[in-house]
Amino acid sequence: MEANVRWVALTAVAPVAWGTNYFVTHEFLPADRPLYGAALRALPAGLVLLALRRQRPRGVWWWRSAVLGLLNMSVFFVLVYAASQLLPTSVASTVMAVSPLTMMLIAWPLVPERPGTAHLAGAAVGLGGVCLMLLTGVEGASAPGVLASVAALLVSSFGHILAKRWSAGTDVLASTGWQLTAGGVFLLPVAAAVEGPPPALSTPALLAFGYVAVVATALAFVAWFTGLRHLPVGTVGLIGLLNPVTGVLLGTAVAGEVLTVQQLCGLVLVLAGVVLGRPKRAGRRDSIQGHIP
Repeated sequence: MEANVRWVALTAVAPVAWGTNYFVTHEFLPADRPLYGAALRALPAGLVLLALRRQRPRGVWWWRSAVLGLLNMSVFFVLVYAASQLLPTSVASTVMAVSPLTMMLIAWPLVPERPGTAHLAGAAVGLGGVCLMLLTGVEGASAPGVLASVAALLVSSFGHILAKRWSAGTDVLASTGWQLTAGGVFLLPVAAAVEGPPPALSTPALLAFGYVAVVATALAFVAWFTGLRHLPVGTVGLIGLLNPVTGVLLGTAVAGEVLTVQQLCGLVLVLAGVVLGRPKRAGRRDSIQGHIP
């Protein structure tokens, strides 16, 4: 169980960092440059990880890195950037909380991991909390923004399960760096063709991009992919519910968004869902998984 606690704590770094990313993107980054915004998030993060782990892809990992980079980084980052600009921080982050159920359903045939009763119960309770937080009549919950969030949810869920399926025998820092670098390389020429020259960035915007690239991307994805290697998909997905909790609390504390009683009840349900799906009596299994390279 101590191993479980360690992997859960490490994995939790990712959704907390992603929850802060919505606020930083919404407040400090240019709203009309989603392609450049995604490229400047992915490529620097990938280069940082490659500098830390100097390894090149080998064999099938050349095309796997391209596929995962396109799904998990290129398309996902553009959609999240658009959602962050179109929606309030709380709404943008809570839509992604449907990911536990989506990841469990996708993982069933691909990994394969059959969803456990505790995971399904946690997902149902957490989803109820998400609905309470979303259905509050918050102004600015535009249909295009919600659609962008839903599309990001589906793309990332599929990409993350593929990463888990293909990850055996690879270094997590290296494989994450390959994905991020590939995603950034895909995005740069598209951004130049569609959005023209790179945007002029103020000092706050440069600092924000630095935070997004290093903390909310490089560190967060390493933590997330490490969790997927050592924990069941259902558990990792439920830990991801900390994303909307962080987004809502940050939006309330910093952005001046109002936290209603209904949203507060939703937050309680989300946290209850995480607790319901925590690993139980799986210490031996996870300790064995922990030795997978």
